[in-house]
Amino acid sequence: MPHPSGLITLLTDFGDRDAFVASMKGVILTINPQATLVDISHQVPPHSIEEAAYLLKSCYRYFPDGTVHVAVVDPGVGSARRPLIAKSERYYFLAPDNGLLTPILAEDRSMEVREIENATYRLPSLGHTFDGRDLFAPAAAWLTKGEPVSSFGRVIDHPVMRSITDPVWQGQSLVGQI
Repeated sequence: MPHPSGLITLLTDFGDRDAFVASMKGVILTINPQATLVDISHQVPPHSIEEAAYLLKSCYRYFPDGTVHVAVVDPGVGSARRPLIAKSERYYFLAPDNGLLTPILAEDRSMEVREIENATYRLPSLGHTFDGRDLFAPAAAWLTKGEPVSSFGRVIDHPVMRSITDPVWQGQSLVGQI
């Protein structure tokens, strides 16, 4: 397993007309000024977990080993849903436990998945309405500084998985779900 490379990708539904993405980047760079940040997209339609999952699955493997992928599309922010950190043989993923990682977890069933529970790796905040800035960004930055995945929290055996419908041939047509 490669160590985190210092490269962090960001995928959100925040858009780019306000300070949300910039504040996430500021938190990351405050913790690790040597981090390299790459925007996958911030134009995911609001709350579209499926589109975020598709975008992440479509590009994560084209990044160098050790890349930390942060995906925050979270209609359940502020709820009891768990924040996750997952480690594959080549990459790290941070995302809410809402099914966003389904295609990646389905491809690699041997991934280690943990709940981000350790308060050391989050910003102190009064509320829980901006987990992208207060939880996922600092956790990703600390990971790139060499903090072991095991220090973030306990192993999760059953993360939320969404159904994946494979395309099927019906006569001469390929029918699938988009």
